[in-house]
Amino acid sequence: MHCRVCDQSNLTLAIDLDSQPWGNHFLKREEVGQEPFYPLRVLYCQTCQTAQLDYTVKKEVMFSDHTYLSGTTRTLSDHFAQVAYTVDSHFFADHPHKSILDIGSNDGTQLKHYQNLGYDVTGVESSKRVAEIANQNGVPTLNAFFNLPLAKTLPSFDLINASGVFFHLEELHSVTQAIKELLKQNGVFVVQFLYMKQIMENGAFDQIYHEHLLYYTLKTIETLLNRHGLALFDADLSPIHGGTIIGYVGHQGIRAPSKQLENLRKKEELSGCNQLEAYVALAKRMERLKKENLAYLEMKKREGKRIYGMGAPVKGNTLLNYFGIGKELIDCLVEKNPLREGLFSPGMHLPIEIEEKLPSPPDVYYVLAWNFKEEILKRNQDLIKQGVEFYFPIEPT
Repeated sequence: MHCRVCDQSNLTLAIDLDSQPWGNHFLKREEVGQEPFYPLRVLYCQTCQTAQLDYTVKKEVMFSDHTYLSGTTRTLSDHFAQVAYTVDSHFFADHPHKSILDIGSNDGTQLKHYQNLGYDVTGVESSKRVAEIANQNGVPTLNAFFNLPLAKTLPSFDLINASGVFFHLEELHSVTQAIKELLKQNGVFVVQFLYMKQIMENGAFDQIYHEHLLYYTLKTIETLLNRHGLALFDADLSPIHGGTIIGYVGHQGIRAPSKQLENLRKKEELSGCNQLEAYVALAKRMERLKKENLAYLEMKKREGKRIYGMGAPVKGNTLLNYFGIGKELIDCLVEKNPLREGLFSPGMHLPIEIEEKLPSPPDVYYVLAWNFKEEILKRNQDLIKQGVEFYFPIEPT
């Protein structure tokens, strides 16, 4: 295998999560036990220091009919609203006509906020069902995979956005070059990605799954961008998803790096997160977390407690499969997303129930959607007062 970013072959195994099903392959009843398993391993490039998966589940399998909806979580919508306001006020407030392209636009939640600010919006979404939802909600959305051939059919844009999608890209260089070609001379590309430094600090190994082909730091994403004539000129560290970089990118030579970006680069260098040893340390921490979590759940079962999983995020399936948590410990997973009603989790085959239809709450919620901890605790104060316990397997710092 060659590195997805720099094309070199100097790759070392860093983290091995064994074989797992694709985490977003929620199963119909007749599919239970029939799902395929794939290697889930992280390799470290000794040349450019990028962490990446060594096995690619084809994008047509993972993204043509996925069930993820970004609009189901208030925290995420509020985050998107804040990003839109920040980007507009900093770069485009005085533009009479402004346009945005959103890559992997999902149900249009992000673009709705830009519509409210007066932008002409275009979304590109690979899932047919999700694209239909966006169009029904008044967000013009193309049902397609974004790449260089598609870009040839589109106009240029003032603003291009990619939220939580840039580490998914099988056609990585085609997409990055397409952004370069569609971005106006003074345009801004806003890229949001899970920050590997923060994943390490949180012990959030569950954010490793087949959709996430790459695990970026500032250093490694800059290597990719620079290869295509783009440059990061500013960045924010957001708490969303347990730690996300919001990067502001332009054509090389247009804007100088900000002091904030320079400070983030220095902190990253001092942390050692770009070294192989940091990945080895994360692998050891994963083993400790497995023992701690299984001990907790087994104790609660001995006490006769009824345990439900809260949320059915893709990352939750990495955790459940790696820990080996099935029906003997958790009765079901509880979701707000109606597209997952009646389905089963891949690998562990836990049934998915819709939160508002539950006849009664459990004794313990094992919170797989730990990245929305604040929202979950605020929304469930009544249950907490009734004595329902909320346990977070990953505690973001």
